[in-house]
Order: sequence, then C-alpha cells, then structure tokens
Amino acid sequence: MKRFSSKASTLQWIDRRVGAPVCLALTLFRRSGALLGARRGPGPVKSILFLKLAEQGSTVLAHGAVCRAIDRVGRENVHFLVFEENRFIVDLMGLVPSENVFTVRTRSCWAMAASGIRVLLEIRRRRFDACVDMEFFARFSAAISYLTGARSRAGFHVYFGEGPYRGDLMTHRVLYNPHMHTSRTFTSLVMSLDAEPSRFPTFDVIPPESPAPPRFEPQPDEKAEVSGMLRGLGLPATGRLLVLNANASDLMPLRRWEARNYEILAARVIAEFPEVWVGFTGSAEEAPRIGEISRAVGSARSICLAGRTTLRQLLVVFSMAEVLVTNDSGPAHFAALTDIDVVALFGPETPLLFSALGRRSHPLWAGIACSPCINAFNNRQTACRDNVCMQRITVDQVFETVCGLYRARRAQAPEGGSPEGSAGLQDRPALGH
Repeated sequence: MKRFSSKASTLQWIDRRVGAPVCLALTLFRRSGALLGARRGPGPVKSILFLKLAEQGSTVLAHGAVCRAIDRVGRENVHFLVFEENRFIVDLMGLVPSENVFTVRTRSCWAMAASGIRVLLEIRRRRFDACVDMEFFARFSAAISYLTGARSRAGFHVYFGEGPYRGDLMTHRVLYNPHMHTSRTFTSLVMSLDAEPSRFPTFDVIPPESPAPPRFEPQPDEKAEVSGMLRGLGLPATGRLLVLNANASDLMPLRRWEARNYEILAARVIAEFPEVWVGFTGSAEEAPRIGEISRAVGSARSICLAGRTTLRQLLVVFSMAEVLVTNDSGPAHFAALTDIDVVALFGPETPLLFSALGRRSHPLWAGIACSPCINAFNNRQTACRDNVCMQRITVDQVFETVCGLYRARRAQAPEGGSPEGSAGLQDRPALGH
C-alpha cells in the first residue's frame, strides 16, 4: 500500500504539472481546427467507451450508468478503459465482455506512457461514437477523452467553478453537482449524450436513483477454500465472523480510524458475543501492522486475514461474514456486492455523495463544520493534518451499531443459516462466475 500511495502521489503531481499544459495545448488545437472548418460535431451514438482509470470502489457506483449505456447500445458495444490494477472489479461485475476492457500499465512512468499510447491507438482504430469520462476533474482523463477520437465526449467542465482547469475538450460539458450522489452523477453523464451540446450547462434531466449492484455469488469450491483457510485459523463451524478493515496504509491517512479503536471494538464484540470471531483484513504490505492490531486484542478469536486472500477471496469472506466495519474506501463498495452489513466510517468525505449502494450500507459520519474537506473541486487535496472528523466517531457509537445489526441478522436467520431472504436483496441479479 505504501508503494500505491507513492504511485498515487506521483500520478497527481504529473496530472497537475503536465496535465494542465497538455489540456491547454489540445484545447488550442481543437479551437484552431474549428476555425479552419475541421470541426466534427456529435453524431448518432452506437458505441460507448467509459473512462474510469482509478478507484475500483467508484466503478461499483457506476453500475447504474453502465446499465443505462448497455440498454442504449447493447453490452457488446460498451467498453472500459482502466488502469491495470483496477480491472478486477470491472471483470468481477461482468458489466462488459472481458475483451471490451482496455488496460493501462502503471508500474512505472515509462510503462504507463508506452502502454497508454498503444491502447490509445487501438481505441482510435475502433472509432467509438462516444467517450464518457467518469473521472471528476483529472486533466489527463480529459486529454485522453479528446485523443480517443470519439465524436461525442461527456465529462465534467469547470465553467465558473473552482475545479481544476482541464481545458475545453468535451462536447457535452456537464456541470458537476456536489449535492447529488455519485452514482446518479455518473448516470447523468450517460444521459447527457442525448442533450443538445450548445445548451450546457443547462441540463434539464433528473437522473434516477441507482439500483443496488448485482450480488456476488461465490462458487462452491471458492467457499470451501476460504472456509478451509478460516478453519485453519481457528474459526469453528459454528462461529460467526465480523470483519474489520483497519486500513493501516499511508493512502489517504486522514480517512483512518485509529488502530486502537479497532482493538477496543474487537475486544468488546468478542466479549459480548461468545460465538463471534473477528477477522482483520488488509493487503500483504499491511499484514505486519494488521497482525499487531489483531494480537493486541488479546483473544484467540481475533485473527489476521491481511495478505491471506486475493481480492476475489476477500469477497468470498464478505459473503460468509455478518458485518464489516471499514473506513470510507474500496472494501465498503466491494462488500456491497454481497449480503454483509457494511458500517462505513466517513470523515474527510461525505456519505451523501459516496456511500455504498444498497439497504445494507450503514454510514457513520460526525458532520462537523469542516467536514467534508476533500472533494472533486480540490482534486481531493486538503490542508488538514488532524482528522477530528474521524476522531469524533466513538467506539461506543460503532459498537452499538454493530451489535444492533448483528442481533437483527441473527433474529432473521434460520437455525444455522444466513438471514432469510437477505433482507430485500433476494431480487438482486447474481454476478456471473
């Protein structure tokens, strides 16, 4: 995770220092072409390319937008462009055929440049009718949208707002609405393709509420493999699992809830429910620190899962567990693909925009005067060095929420089973294997 944090910082620096002049140059090129009569206006849309390079969690929130695009042009005519490490969630959700996903390598600046050029040439060869840029105000995504050669390009535009400069490269320049949930915002980008470009920023549509994402159904052998791992760590067949994502990484440190809070929470839950075990999750890089947190609980029913699972296996763990407690991060959205109850702790950002979809999402947010301080307009940068917004969320508050959810699940569950009917999620389509 430290390597990813460093990579994210590098990408932000490049986007700020290099992306802005690139967007300016392309804007001047576009306008000079228009003056010379070379302007190509939007045409009929029969193929759509989604540009969502980073953040797998946001891809889950884009489920409704992609479904709308599929209804419009057909699944075989919808494509994705993502960073290589973010492909997993696109493939898992089965939104588009596997061969419709373009990936850019990010192992180094040179690898990213070479891979990006190769992919961009292939995209231009395909001649997509529309490109939907789902990055909020990234400069390079705007440049890439223009360079795809798509006749229609939908993305966010600053107008007179405070967002970062990203040129004038979109044909459908959507005004970012900071009061609308991100899932509906993504849907609005697809809907904008039906609007007259010259009318923007006026955009007289009401994006519908997004449906819950489809449910992840692990295969029997996957459940058996993960069950075996859990049994090997001591979890008995009659045990119930609570998952804590303690997030010990350096990525977005203001989102952290103190490790000591997780230790206390785990100890209290274990004392309250004799059948409950607590599993701490995390990446392989986080495993040493997560292991320390798990051991500090002082119970054999506290186990460390960090570094022991792939991302797909992590979803299997979620599908077998009762409740997940996590900060505002990708696991909250991955878990929304299963029937686990998710308690997501928000501070620098707000659940009004970024909470996971579904009736099993239970965000906690103190809502103090300076929160949220990270948003699309400031490129998710902040001068804050003291995350009081997260400190205001107490162990008592989280413990009471977890206990209430767990007791409700046990009351709904048949003997030895999971909550009957998955509390309103039984009508969700299952993900393909």
